[in-house]
Amino acid sequence: MEPLHIPQLANRQDRTLEIIVDTLIPEFETLTPVRGKVIVKHGGTFLDLSAQAETIITLKCDRCLQQYNHRLVLDATEIIWLEEPDEEPDRKGMEIRTDLEELVDSLPPDGHFDPNVWLYEQLCLSLPLRQLCDLDCAGIIPPAEVDPEPSEAQQLLDSRWGILGTIKDRLPE
Repeated sequence: MEPLHIPQLANRQDRTLEIIVDTLIPEFETLTPVRGKVIVKHGGTFLDLSAQAETIITLKCDRCLQQYNHRLVLDATEIIWLEEPDEEPDRKGMEIRTDLEELVDSLPPDGHFDPNVWLYEQLCLSLPLRQLCDLDCAGIIPPAEVDPEPSEAQQLLDSRWGILGTIKDRLPE
């Protein structure tokens, strides 16, 4: 997908572009291509974005550390405001107070929108927070306790145990 020039999107008859997605995103490792659609609608002072897509990814279980495949389904919407960026002086090392209203995405009205980057960001945000291979996953199961003294079968299998046994018999108790 090529970056979209925002003024060209505004000049379309319905001001809407539907992009069919069937591709691998290089920065996002998946087992299958990401398939779905992204709809970009120019609303005059904003871009109205929506995406429906799915893919299969490999995750690692937080409990047992085993890898498992997960079907990732994306259904996302977002509004990005079209406004010129504020020219603020460089404030290195200074604390800056910001209102919640200022914490929104914005692009210049004559700039470009990259659907690949936006889709990548939405896929990352849709990853499950708790990655469990199964709801009943028991986690890492510790190995059985090792018997400090070898059994007779182990002694017969490995002659080194016999040598250690003779040394043990010579030691005072």
